[in-house]
Amino acid sequence: MEQLEIGQVVAERDLHLTRDSLVRYAGASGDFNPIHYRDDVAAAVGLPGVLAHGMLTMGAAVQPVVDWAGPARILDYQVRFTRPVVVDPEAGAQLHVVAAVGQLGEGTARIDLTVTAEGRTVLGKAQVVVATDR
Repeated sequence: MEQLEIGQVVAERDLHLTRDSLVRYAGASGDFNPIHYRDDVAAAVGLPGVLAHGMLTMGAAVQPVVDWAGPARILDYQVRFTRPVVVDPEAGAQLHVVAAVGQLGEGTARIDLTVTAEGRTVLGKAQVVVATDR
């Protein structure tokens, strides 16, 4: 692993979610809550539209770090869900992920993720701890 510095961007990626992505994730996860695929149900409960599954958003957001570091180096990953991701029936939703070194430790680095949709943060305190000595 290269020499890391605090603030260094190690990965950046745009990810596109579609309604098809939500249906596929529902099938894989077993989470068939209709707010993830039915506009009428989402509206009836006061949501601005069909929402991406939180765990889908979380999983997609960490992938650039997994690709950079390798899956065996991931030691811990935590997020706070701060804002739902609305998935438009036509345009879908675009996530932007920036992964930067937030802290260096003995044989580890904490990678801080900034995850936005439509310019607004959707995951807070999204942090991945990776092993740097493997």
